[in-house]
Amino acid sequence: MWTVLSNVGDAAVTLPVALVCALWIARTDLRLAGRWAVTLGCGMLPVGLSKIAYYAWGLSLPIAHFRVISGHTMLSTAVWAVALSLQLKWWRLPAVPGIVAGLLLGALTGASRVHGHSHSLSEVVVGWVIGAIAAAAFLRAALRVEFRPLQPVWSTLCLLAVTTLAYGHTAPFQDLIKENSATLRENTPALVCALSHARSREHG
Repeated sequence: MWTVLSNVGDAAVTLPVALVCALWIARTDLRLAGRWAVTLGCGMLPVGLSKIAYYAWGLSLPIAHFRVISGHTMLSTAVWAVALSLQLKWWRLPAVPGIVAGLLLGALTGASRVHGHSHSLSEVVVGWVIGAIAAAAFLRAALRVEFRPLQPVWSTLCLLAVTTLAYGHTAPFQDLIKENSATLRENTPALVCALSHARSREHG
């Protein structure tokens, strides 16, 4: 069970699901679809930065057993809360059960990461909070929109198909950060120096 929950939160599953949601949203409102992309990107940003800070420079909070924010938990919480609530809305059903189910699935994904010793409790809690904020920020606008009449069965089938095809795969983002962390660490002094020269030219 824990492996299933962990896989459900992997970026290899959640990002395609998020893309499917964006495509269906775009049928009614392109700007809202763009807002979904930006909102999810803002949620992913602190996750990525925490991983870069830890793997490149070893920055962490030992007292709280905090190294990196759980990306699985953040993505699972944000994406599934949005995906499930929008599915219910498109079926002309109350969206609240979808929101609750998404938040619960995000929490269970986090529990699976703690159980598998991939993250500490503090890392999972922060990921869940960021995911919940991202979902709430988007749904606050999305749930007020009257979507263009569509056959909800097609959006549901697309969601099921994408989830089935993507399930079991693993996104390589963390591995890429680990592989390039040494290069980033070595080039940091050069980068800081280049930025200093640029500022000097501007003021000069």
